[in-house]
Amino acid sequence: MSKHSPSPYVVVLAGSASLAIAMGVGRFAFTPILPMMLHDGVLDLSRAGGLATANYVGYLVGALAAMAVPRRWDHTFVIRLTLVATVLLTALMSAPYADAWVALRFLAGVASAVGFVFTSGWCLAQLSGTGSSIGSAIFTGPGAGIAASGLAASGMTLLGLSGSTAWLVFSALSAIISAIIWKTFGNNSSPSDAYSVGTSTRASGRVPKSEMPLFAIAYGLAGFGYIITATYLPVIAKNTIPGSPLLTVFWPLFGLAAVAGSLLAARVRHTADVRLHLVVAYLLQAVGVALSVVWHGAPGLAFSSILVGLPFTAISFFAMNEVRRIRSTHHARYMGLLTAVFAIGQIVGPPAVGAIMARVADVDAGFNLALAIASIALVVGAGVYVVMIQMFPGERSSTKVVKVARHP
Repeated sequence: MSKHSPSPYVVVLAGSASLAIAMGVGRFAFTPILPMMLHDGVLDLSRAGGLATANYVGYLVGALAAMAVPRRWDHTFVIRLTLVATVLLTALMSAPYADAWVALRFLAGVASAVGFVFTSGWCLAQLSGTGSSIGSAIFTGPGAGIAASGLAASGMTLLGLSGSTAWLVFSALSAIISAIIWKTFGNNSSPSDAYSVGTSTRASGRVPKSEMPLFAIAYGLAGFGYIITATYLPVIAKNTIPGSPLLTVFWPLFGLAAVAGSLLAARVRHTADVRLHLVVAYLLQAVGVALSVVWHGAPGLAFSSILVGLPFTAISFFAMNEVRRIRSTHHARYMGLLTAVFAIGQIVGPPAVGAIMARVADVDAGFNLALAIASIALVVGAGVYVVMIQMFPGERSSTKVVKVARHP
């Protein structure tokens, strides 16, 4: 870090806040607002699935765009651009022009993916030479954003506010947070590859061609495995325990669990094979997804929210560290690749729910079938990692890389 660079704690706080806006609002504010919009009668579950899919398609496009951005571009300019875009696009969702909502959710997804990649990249570049071990706290941002948006939506629901008002409130909160962290993202980043740090045992480039595709497939299965719960959790709760005062608790619980999971992920032994951590995370999430199918009622939904939320950001944390082991250079490019494949997994989720709902008479039965398929996808993803461990015995990175790898 240069003498003009912010302190590591400021970097982490700003990075976490930026991810909270990009992910907690840009991607997932729709989830707690969805029951409000359904209550307002401005959309139904089928149209809701279309809006969710548009956002996930936008996330895919944003991930691909992040891969194509020239390395000489200033990362902080891009981060600021995504913050402004998220604030504006969120506010525009309050307008009573339903035909424009698909485009708005698509663009919000683009901004979310670009913000995720560039915020993570900038923070890693700032922290990589400091010796600080707090970088993993950046990944508390998405969970914190989810929890905050869920709590805010709960309060607005109790006050009887409309979905359009909720969009304006989230936009205003995002604008306030963006203003607070704006100066942190100054013109102090270099145009170099922010992820090219350390020396890996794979630096020679002798990497089996099939390793990265298998890894990407497994990561994509995680995108499909969690997204049905992450998109429809409040709706599932409303159908399972109608009229319960706990209906608005489960989504914030998911977010808080994600925060806890990201902090716990930083404390695991980095000398072990990261793919083993991913296997455990996938299986834990698979149990959480399945739990809401076999254990109806508030306790089942609460435990499901926790078990799905705990590995949510931890999976990304482990996966991005593993990419830096597999590919010793151009990490940002491969991070974008994984983000794109993850987005494809997410895109499949809402249409799958829509297709199932069209073929079953009971909404609860439809959700149960969709969640069961999602849980199986996570188990399959864990199995892919097990196969990879056998096919490609892990060459652990050097001590220097392991230390840097604590910064997602």
